[in-house]
Amino acid sequence: MTIQNNTIEPGQNAVLKLGVGRLPSDTRITLNVHVFRSGEPGPTVLVMAGVHGDEINSVEIVRRTLAQHWFEGLQRGSVVAIPLMNVHGFNNFSRDVRDGKDVNRSFPGSANGSMAARVAHLFTKHILPVIDFGVDMHTGGNYNYNYPQIRYSAGNATSRELADAFGAPFTIASRPIAKSLRKTALDHGKPVLVYEGGENLRFDQHSIDEGLAGIRRMLKAHDMLLDAAPSPTPSIHFDKTAWMRAERPGIFRWLRQSGESVNVGDILAVINDPYGSDEIPVVVKKAGHIIGHNNNPVVGVGDALFHIGV
Repeated sequence: MTIQNNTIEPGQNAVLKLGVGRLPSDTRITLNVHVFRSGEPGPTVLVMAGVHGDEINSVEIVRRTLAQHWFEGLQRGSVVAIPLMNVHGFNNFSRDVRDGKDVNRSFPGSANGSMAARVAHLFTKHILPVIDFGVDMHTGGNYNYNYPQIRYSAGNATSRELADAFGAPFTIASRPIAKSLRKTALDHGKPVLVYEGGENLRFDQHSIDEGLAGIRRMLKAHDMLLDAAPSPTPSIHFDKTAWMRAERPGIFRWLRQSGESVNVGDILAVINDPYGSDEIPVVVKKAGHIIGHNNNPVVGVGDALFHIGV
């Protein structure tokens, strides 16, 4: 296996530091890539996080796999682990890089583009060619909590098989977003799952535990690890999702939480004005499960409140 002129032989492990660019202060930014290779042939699996720099929960999941030496005794195949893709965003508590661009909307990238484009290009040129499949760890965005869920590319059988092996509480069929890492990987015949769990800039132990367990199950399904705990309950599969949005502004108080099943007519929350006069219920219009919710106590008209898996 060769990654940017670094060759890693079967049975070897390595930590590569790939140059991404530099800041106006001349501070160099590097991408740390951990490579683990067994002596036996098998698939090369990507385990990565931190494409969005403020999604710390995702970084913690991959960090723990490294700290606990998960991949140093692989039974077969190889693992490429990237715990932090967006170094600049991480240092600045930001989803994006310094030019305000989203790395996950910048693929396949450009060697001469913005920092986001350069990070994407580095991955597309040097990492994507060596992997067979993988999982990209994420959390919800600003104020949005995602119940642990695995997303696979709708219509792709291999992607669905990987999601089933991962075994998150919720499994969601979704179309890859244009210029995303998952879309570019799929275009190259490399299915990459997206795990969502928790909220940005916060730790959520339940989401961390489910993410770790899913990685182990996925690797065990390919005979790369000796053991993995089975999923405690069958994953619930969704073909469609929809957001419930605020019909008026005010103080948002949720009464139900992510992970719960809901029926038409259920009241999930209320929206109050700040003065104690009005109280508007948020009522379910489609039965399903709450796969995510907004934690912001103040909302405007049209703001996303609850994400429902149908």
